[in-house]
Amino acid sequence: MSWLQSLDLSVFRFINTKLANPVFDVLMPPLAGSGWFILSVILLGIALIWKGGVRGRLFVAVLAITLALGDGLVINQVKRAVDRVRPSLDVPSARILVGVGSAGSMPSGHAAIWFASVFIAYVYYRPTRFFMVPLAILIAFSRIYLGVHYPSDVLAGAILGCGNAAMGMWGLNALWRTAGRRYFPLWWERLPRVVLRPDEERPPPALAPHRTLADRKFLVEKQWFRLAHVVILVVLAARLIYVGGSRIDLSEDEAYQWVWSKHLDISYYSKPPLIAWAHFGSTYLWGDREFGVRFLPPIIATIIALVLVRLMRQWAGARPAFFTILILLATPLLDVGAILMTIDPLLVLFWTAAMTTGWRAVQPTGTVADWLLTGLWTGLAFLSKYTGALLVPCFAFYFLLWRPARVQLRRPGPWVGLIVLLICTLPVVIWNSRHEWVTLTHVSENAKLGKPWEPTLRYFFEFLGAEFGLLNPVFFVAMLLAMALFWRSGVDRAVGRYLFCLGAPLFLGYWLYTLHSRVQPNWIAASVVPLICLMVLYWRDGWMASLIRLKPWLTGGIVGGIVVGVLLMDTSLITRMTGAKLPVKLDPTRRVRGIEKMARLIEAERRQLAAHDDLFIVTSHYGLAGQFSFYIPKAKAALSGRPLVYPRYSRTPRNQFFFWPEYRYWETRKGETALYVMLGDETKQRGVPDEVAAQFEKVEDLGSREILDRGQVVHLVQLYLLKNLR
Repeated sequence: MSWLQSLDLSVFRFINTKLANPVFDVLMPPLAGSGWFILSVILLGIALIWKGGVRGRLFVAVLAITLALGDGLVINQVKRAVDRVRPSLDVPSARILVGVGSAGSMPSGHAAIWFASVFIAYVYYRPTRFFMVPLAILIAFSRIYLGVHYPSDVLAGAILGCGNAAMGMWGLNALWRTAGRRYFPLWWERLPRVVLRPDEERPPPALAPHRTLADRKFLVEKQWFRLAHVVILVVLAARLIYVGGSRIDLSEDEAYQWVWSKHLDISYYSKPPLIAWAHFGSTYLWGDREFGVRFLPPIIATIIALVLVRLMRQWAGARPAFFTILILLATPLLDVGAILMTIDPLLVLFWTAAMTTGWRAVQPTGTVADWLLTGLWTGLAFLSKYTGALLVPCFAFYFLLWRPARVQLRRPGPWVGLIVLLICTLPVVIWNSRHEWVTLTHVSENAKLGKPWEPTLRYFFEFLGAEFGLLNPVFFVAMLLAMALFWRSGVDRAVGRYLFCLGAPLFLGYWLYTLHSRVQPNWIAASVVPLICLMVLYWRDGWMASLIRLKPWLTGGIVGGIVVGVLLMDTSLITRMTGAKLPVKLDPTRRVRGIEKMARLIEAERRQLAAHDDLFIVTSHYGLAGQFSFYIPKAKAALSGRPLVYPRYSRTPRNQFFFWPEYRYWETRKGETALYVMLGDETKQRGVPDEVAAQFEKVEDLGSREILDRGQVVHLVQLYLLKNLR
């Protein structure tokens, strides 16, 4: 082994230093994965899907699945197991020409990916060996020349890549041969193999048993229904892996409401209690870490999808139900809600549940049990977000528009459901009765109800632009047209009016309210699911009648929406594809980047300033107090006792911290010194707010600190030392 290591190091030095020349210094770095190179590969894949026929689509699918599984399950695991130090850190004389990854050196991921690609490309397109093999060798050579891998790393990567490719193709072919034949028989008969011979455009169809037309229609429905479930489960796995990887930090609301779960109550200052209870249950199972906080959103999104695929199958058939699921995945607002644990995922879940049982309840055969469940889901929606109470006028509007449903008003069912809803509101009512109805004041101030009615278009088009992007431009326009035109279409009148009443009043009501005040884009989240269902029902007949005209829009909307959703989760992919960094101000993930680094910096400053480690932290915003409480270990441990992190002083209730006596630092920390933290645009203010500064004998400006992430300044922090609390 010693001799092999010596040989490995000698070859590395020969390639990295002895072969160094200006030409290679220019040619090799782009092979490390520059923007144009990765973008070219992606565009080639899109071209093969579009114009490559069956062979091209199979090649791209097999390649993507094999590389994703091979890199995640094999290469990364081997890197962690071997944990070899990269030559850039271990060889002082090494020439480093590109950035070095944080993962281990053995094996080379680049070599594994490219040799796997060579192997698969050779199977599907034999002539590719004449340029793919030299290209893979050149990329493997570049990893050594650039100083980021040893020769043995590259050799191991090439061997593992070829092995991954062989096992991937064999495994996918075997899986399709068994599972495809059983669960997707009609599609399997048309395409019995996913690995093609060089001389065939597609494999010959398998011998199919004789089936009647009714049997074929039944199997087609089953296949689309099963495919929808496969997509749902695959997406669930991907989201859980993403959440478990902790690629983004907790947002202000997530951390703030996580702190609530350490002080369980029947309601809270600004929100109903269910978000705190959900955080408590999730972190009880998985611990106080990002995965524990965000475990529920992927599960909630999966439940919503499973409910909808059955409901839409009932209304429109399995194929439209499948495309409904794809449209959900292509809606950025719902994608964000499937990752971040805020009140919106819970609201959408129970709104959708109430829509499902409510449909059964409004039928002539609706039972008291159906109404009881509908009332329960409505109550839980209210306990998630006060918007849930708007389900009552939505159902009332449906009774107004659809005469046959009014028969239910003469039965006990709707009134039983209403009683259940009222019982669910009791925790909020009781808590507010004990705290001078502070939530009503907060909600009215948030909605600017006291503002004089002076119509303005300032927020109208701002809201329109935000929803145009967050709901996917293609489907947003299709949704608006469906709301306006479904009345005289072939959509079942009862179903169409029901979905309209469950979504449009909320969406259009908030949109009209923008004539008065600003409306946040997520406030209409509960209306999105019923309006997507209405859109699918309306455009289903038009899509079938005008396949050529509408199919590109459907495909573009789904593909484009899913791509945007992926980029929202990891905006660094934009840099990898284009080579250009997204400006920080335009990065939607800025609020969840660099928070942990900021917390570590603040804790280091605190320890440096604290003589006896008793310096406490005061933040300018309650969300920042929640984030520091989560990411500073000592602050997290202190949540069950004397807090370390506090929001700024306030004479009146501004957040939930006001109602917890232990967070009144002006009463419990007299004579002590604090580190005051201001963030972002607040640094433009003139120092510490007067009401905070007046509490201390002296205020000392400690200057600002930059928080870097991916080589960019994502946050600017201003620090002050507040000495001797009066």
